[in-house]
Amino acid sequence: MRLNIVSPNGVLFEGDTTSVSFPGLGGSFDVLPHHAPIIAALKAGVIQYETNGQRQEQTIQGGFVEVKEDQISVCVE
Repeated sequence: MRLNIVSPNGVLFEGDTTSVSFPGLGGSFDVLPHHAPIIAALKAGVIQYETNGQRQEQTIQGGFVEVKEDQISVCVE
């Protein structure tokens, strides 16, 4: 899957990932390969993702995520 995390200050992460966990407004949720299309609002918390066998984290204050055809686009504050 291709993950892009952007903020008003620029690109925070762009690369391939095998899984991503998001702090959704309705609760945390995971995105794995071939996930159904979704658009969701995010609350303050931590996005966790795995890339190159390493677990990474990005703290956010809120935002939105769109998942479509193994492309994950995230706009955060």
